[in-house]
Amino acid sequence: MAEVLVLVDHADGEVKKVTLELLTLARRLGEPSAVFLGSGFDAAAPALAEYGAAKVYVAEGDDVLSYLVAPAAEVLASLVGSASPAAVLVASSADGKEIAARLALKVGSGVITDATDVSEGPVAEQQVFGGSTIVRSKVTRGTPIITVRPNSAPPEASSGAATREDVSVTVSDAAKGARITDHVVEEKGERPELSEAAIVVSGGRGVGSADKMSVIESLADSLGAAVGASRAVTDAGWYPHQHQVGQTGKTVSPQLYVAAGISGAIQHRAGMQTSKTIVAINKDDEAPIFELVDFGVVGDLHSVLPAAAEQINQRKG
Repeated sequence: MAEVLVLVDHADGEVKKVTLELLTLARRLGEPSAVFLGSGFDAAAPALAEYGAAKVYVAEGDDVLSYLVAPAAEVLASLVGSASPAAVLVASSADGKEIAARLALKVGSGVITDATDVSEGPVAEQQVFGGSTIVRSKVTRGTPIITVRPNSAPPEASSGAATREDVSVTVSDAAKGARITDHVVEEKGERPELSEAAIVVSGGRGVGSADKMSVIESLADSLGAAVGASRAVTDAGWYPHQHQVGQTGKTVSPQLYVAAGISGAIQHRAGMQTSKTIVAINKDDEAPIFELVDFGVVGDLHSVLPAAAEQINQRKG
């Protein structure tokens, strides 16, 4: 059975949920082999083994850790040459898509980005035109390289050996053009991380002001959700930019996406249109967001959201 390389997305060995999803999808295509870059392998190994990694290629050292995405692409290119994998799966984050693009150029392969499913072939499924059309694509040249959106598949445990295999790669001078000079750990609250959350509640211009974003936070907390925002909200300074969902912000694909006071401009839709279930609340019954939703509520979000949060909290209690 051919190997399928999965690039591990982690923070000092804390494996992110999207990696477990990629390992689950990789089992459809062959034998999952994780590629772990940096430090913290011992902390990551149990999770990688639990979700089916038969082998873990580990690349450590200053050259891998001290520069931006270019060394990761060179490590993967070396492994593609030596292991001849059936495919390479990478998380569809900003870094992941850049790594995938660099890797495709290095090995002369085709690349598919923002897949929402992967099946035998491998065939990648994507949602386009505001989620109204499903496209199935297949790489016809070289090793298929596919980036997959978080929350595209539920992680399914399947024990693997996760045997460590150290990889020694000489990083080229060209890959050392941008050095990392400092790491800043973002303060995390009790809410889940936006790009990995199963439920996201986002507020738009219709919220009205920065202090009124609390109504979005209240519903999010009742659902155990992450808080998102439209570009209009972040540009106005009502909410931090790291919570922006959209073409110039983060791409999310949760099980449930609640859009409150968001008109539904194409730039915002590009960042959330693959959500499994979409609910919108807007006073304008002709808002473009209603073209995309599974459930729509025409009304004042400041009346609808508190009532919804109250009902949710009552049922939880």
